[in-house]
Amino acid sequence: MPEEAIVPAYRIHTPRLVVRCWAPADAPLLKAALEESLEHLLPWMPWADQEPEPVEAKVARLRRFRGEFDLDRDYVYGILDREETRVLGGTGLHTRLGEGALEIGYWIHADHINRGLATEAAGALTRVAFEVHGVDRVEIHNDPANMRSAAVPRKLGFTHEATLRCRTVATGGSPRDTMIWTLFASDYAASPAAQVRLEAFDVTGKRIL
Repeated sequence: MPEEAIVPAYRIHTPRLVVRCWAPADAPLLKAALEESLEHLLPWMPWADQEPEPVEAKVARLRRFRGEFDLDRDYVYGILDREETRVLGGTGLHTRLGEGALEIGYWIHADHINRGLATEAAGALTRVAFEVHGVDRVEIHNDPANMRSAAVPRKLGFTHEATLRCRTVATGGSPRDTMIWTLFASDYAASPAAQVRLEAFDVTGKRIL
């Protein structure tokens, strides 16, 4: 990474995707994607209980995401097609694990599952986490029943360290088990994640990967 680059990566290009910081103007595209995917998301994403919500609420949410991004508090990204005309999902590098670690989360539009898009996006963020942020470890957490989600860290070379019982809350408020997948910096170079093709850019548009 060039010394003059400004962390974090605001924009990432992969072979099929643009993964970038949300903008408030994305609200109508995000609203459409979530409403088209609601049945698919409800079993796995507790926040889907809040859907559908008006576009004004989406604007407010994306403004908050952008503010937290700019202040280096949390990094929530949209997953869009290369033309940036359709939201294909969402992802993020989340800071809730504490110093030296980032957690990747993701969801994919119902019309685009089983195409490897979550793996492509999560792989790109894994590279960004290690090569731009310089973290010691990256984690991915998922519901054990969500086999599609569990396949993503497995393909990228993460290790399943544990399944924690009743540590999170599922849609509807019931307790849910959580699988913990981890990739350490010492193992990253030999992992499939390190081979993901991408270009990453900082807030000024300077290429940093």
